[in-house]
Amino acid sequence: VQLVESGGGLVQAGGSLRLSCVASGFSFDYYAVGWFRQAPGKEREAVSCTSGRGGPVYYFNSAKGRFTISSDSAKNTVYLQMDGLKPKETAMYYCALNGVCSPATTDQANWGQGTQVTVAS
Repeated sequence: VQLVESGGGLVQAGGSLRLSCVASGFSFDYYAVGWFRQAPGKEREAVSCTSGRGGPVYYFNSAKGRFTISSDSAKNTVYLQMDGLKPKETAMYYCALNGVCSPATTDQANWGQGTQVTVAS
């Protein structure tokens, strides 16, 4: 089981990025895949989650209304479209695998290595 994130980078405040999480070793149709982020000196927090097989999606903290999670079964990839980014959202962004969506970091079974998002003011 492997998760690989990409798509991070430097963006100006108010800008957009689309993160990708490619899964290998399993089909995420049968699992939940969540996005988390961790800013320097802060705890890792949940951002969004998609349940497998067209199930419900969830948004946590301030992501609702500006972020959109989606998936492509053919590519075994989960995306996180982030619009209206704010400097305080500068963080390492991770995707994680779980049986069901949960905002608790301790519930996640597998983690990717992360992709850095930096939002300049």
